Amino acid sequence: MFEWFLAWWIAAGWQLTTTTTVENFPWFPDWIDWTMLMSNMRQQSINSWTRILTETVDSIDLSSHPFKVNVWSTVYETQSIILATWATAKRLGIPWEERYRQKWISACAICDGWLPMFRNKTLVVIWWWDVAVEEALHLSHFAAKVILLVRRDALRASQAMQKKLFDNPKIQVMRNTESLEAIWDQFLTWLKIKNNNTAEESLLECSGLFYAIWHTPNTSFLNWQINTDEHWYIITIPWTSQTNIPWVFAAWDVQDKKYRQAITSAWSGCMAALEAEKYLSA
Repeated sequence: MFEWFLAWWIAAGWQLTTTTTVENFPWFPDWIDWTMLMSNMRQQSINSWTRILTETVDSIDLSSHPFKVNVWSTVYETQSIILATWATAKRLGIPWEERYRQKWISACAICDGWLPMFRNKTLVVIWWWDVAVEEALHLSHFAAKVILLVRRDALRASQAMQKKLFDNPKIQVMRNTESLEAIWDQFLTWLKIKNNNTAEESLLECSGLFYAIWHTPNTSFLNWQINTDEHWYIITIPWTSQTNIPWVFAAWDVQDKKYRQAITSAWSGCMAALEAEKYLSA
């Protein structure tokens, strides 16, 4: 297993390294620190005779079998590959974003919106197509108020989604508005915003900020050798982890743009491992 070293500026352990605690993983009734969870998973893999190399894969050649995995100056040949390179959450680059990411700033409302620190609070969602409406509607089940910031006057969402949005009394839409800075006093307290029509700046009181601006699946190193959708997520045969190339499987967020949970990642990883084992045992 290649445990990519600081690939896309994320430490080994990947998406879970960007959080602090995991509160919705089965078997842990309260919560578990991500370092403990990932450490246990890693040790379990080692106990199952996995050889882990903390190196970043430069490229993969899938044009012939066995496949070739290029790592620095070394080429590894393999009969089968499981691609589990996750997806990177997009950022806005506003001040204090990185310091408080996954504390009071989140890129996944479904993952974090239900947490106690966000309940009955005013939450802000940065707008991007239908996904922002979906996340705002989800947050409205827990928050006292949800505010959507839309950079333009028009809403880029389907009419059906817009109707759900405007029918929800908990959701407020602020058009022609963008965020400039997150302001803190122990916790997220204000968001500095700008009206794009008047250039007027003001402070918006809030207790949580959610980015609904998609993720980028980490598939660029594959050089378009595998079928992906319009957002570059790997396409797999339904209810399997099989890609369009035989003996190449995909798991985790690199092929899942809907759920993006630790437990669903474990589920898809299990599918891929069982399918690869079946092929290797044939």
